[in-house]
Amino acid sequence: MEAVKRYLLFILTLLFGFSCSSNDEPNDDGGQAGSSTSQSESFFGVNMSGAEFASVYPGVDGTHYGYPSREDLEYFKKKGFNLIRFPFRWERIQPVLKGELNQTELTKMKKVVQTANELGVQVLLDMHNFGRYCVYCDSENTDNNQYAIIGTAQCKVDDFCDVWKRLAMEFKDYPNIWGYDIMNEPHDMLESVPWFDIAQAGINAIREVDEKTTIIVSGDSYSSSSRWVQYSDDLKNLVDPSDNLIYQAHAYFDKDASGNYVLGYDEDGATVDIGVTRLTPFVDWCKRNGKRGFVGEYGVPDTDGRWLDILDKALAYLSENGINGTYWSAGPRWGNYSLSVQPTDNYTKDRPQMEVLEKYLKTK
Repeated sequence: MEAVKRYLLFILTLLFGFSCSSNDEPNDDGGQAGSSTSQSESFFGVNMSGAEFASVYPGVDGTHYGYPSREDLEYFKKKGFNLIRFPFRWERIQPVLKGELNQTELTKMKKVVQTANELGVQVLLDMHNFGRYCVYCDSENTDNNQYAIIGTAQCKVDDFCDVWKRLAMEFKDYPNIWGYDIMNEPHDMLESVPWFDIAQAGINAIREVDEKTTIIVSGDSYSSSSRWVQYSDDLKNLVDPSDNLIYQAHAYFDKDASGNYVLGYDEDGATVDIGVTRLTPFVDWCKRNGKRGFVGEYGVPDTDGRWLDILDKALAYLSENGINGTYWSAGPRWGNYSLSVQPTDNYTKDRPQMEVLEKYLKTK
């Protein structure tokens, strides 16, 4: 009888050990598969602007737009940033809707991604189009540009699906692609074709060719964090066959939340808590609905040190709540833009905001 007991105990030990160990295998992002309390590291980073510049399409590389260099990426890597959001324009990568991708621009994009991969930096591909496609540009006066909202006859939802299927096919095998940011700041979309329907169609299209890569879905109304519940609550009902979505909000801290900062700190009526106040609706929504969140844009001018205090408190709040983000903005084409964190003096002099950003490199 004692031998039988020992045998049964041995079997139970095996079964119990197997059930525990099956929940301890790391998944692809370093977290623990099958565990509701598991955590994995997420990196903070910067937007690496340039390829989305100007409203001249296709434009001239080096005149109207440009791509970040290895030196740009190396600077931020040395600062400890392991993620870049890489904005690009739909019109440049696909000059004709449903047409082939522009191989010249695709090669340049891939060079940035490959360089980042060599440096150990993750890349978020960001279609920086605001829910629209420029169907006419005379390449001289941008006031003459004509934009079609996704869902119209000139820019169908199928067109949006087509370009993302093509992009996913090109980039899915790069190990450092952190995700596909399918549309930057959609706003004022058609009531008959809401952003929810477009996003769901885009998710379905990407999953036809890529079942693995994370898809990042921006909120409606310019991805506003403070207006998230009002305009983007329905996004919680999106369905991803691969269950791998991240929701993206943006937050600026000037009076109208535009990021233009046309008024001074005092005229804006800013307070040190304004950043946390504007981020809270989005953070609470993520918690309430069990969703992963990301803040793809936030930025402050270097004109008044009090803005840096707001940024510091906002990033501390995000870090404490396990939400990472990318600062707006870096890149070699910003010049004297007051929000820029592009270094000066041949990459030897930091911008003032960097002192705060370096404090927040990753979260769990």
